[in-house]
Amino acid sequence: MKHRTVILGFLIVLLSMGLTSCKEKNEKSELSEAKDQTEKNLESSLAGEGEANRKYTAYAKIADDEGLPSVARLWRAAAAAEAVHAKNYLKILGMLNDTEANLRSAVSGEQYEFSTMYPEYIKAAKEAGNAAAATNMNYAFQVEQLHFKMFEDYLSLLEEGKTPELVAYWVCGVCGNTVQKDPPKVCPICGSPQKEFSEIK
Repeated sequence: MKHRTVILGFLIVLLSMGLTSCKEKNEKSELSEAKDQTEKNLESSLAGEGEANRKYTAYAKIADDEGLPSVARLWRAAAAAEAVHAKNYLKILGMLNDTEANLRSAVSGEQYEFSTMYPEYIKAAKEAGNAAAATNMNYAFQVEQLHFKMFEDYLSLLEEGKTPELVAYWVCGVCGNTVQKDPPKVCPICGSPQKEFSEIK
C-alpha cells in the first residue's frame, strides 16, 4: 500500500511538471504570436501614416488652389503629424540606420521595384485597360532605375571613404524624373517642359 502511494505521488508530480511545461510553452507561443502581430500592425500603420502624409500634402495644394489657405494649413499640419508617426514606427521596426546601411536598403528596394514589382503591375494595368495606371507606373519604373543608380553611386563613394559632391537636384512634377545640377529643357521620361521641374535643396 505504501509502495502504491509513493508511485501515485510520483505520477502526480510528473503530471504537474508536464502541465507546467505545457503552460509555459503556450505562454511562449502566445507571446511570440503577439510579437509577430505587433510587428505586422507596425508595418501596416507605417504604410497608412505614409499614405496619409502624401494625401494630406496633396490636399493642401488643392485647398491652396481653391483659395482656402486655412484649410491648406490644417492639411499640412496633419501631414507633418503623420510623418512623425511614420518616423516613430520606422525606429521601432529598426529601419533607420547609418547612411551606408540606409543606402544599401534603398538600393535593394529600388532594384526590386524596377526589376520585379513595376513590370508586373504595368502588365496587369495594360491587361485591365487602365491606361492612366500603366502610364504612371511606367514613369515610376523608369525613375526608380535612376534612383537606384544614384543611391548605388553614393554608396560606392562612402565605402571608398569619399564624400559625395553637394549638388542641386531637380524633380519633374509630372513623372518624378530626378536629375542632378540642371533640369533638361524637356523631360526625357514624360515630355513635360522644363517649368515642371522643381529644385530640391
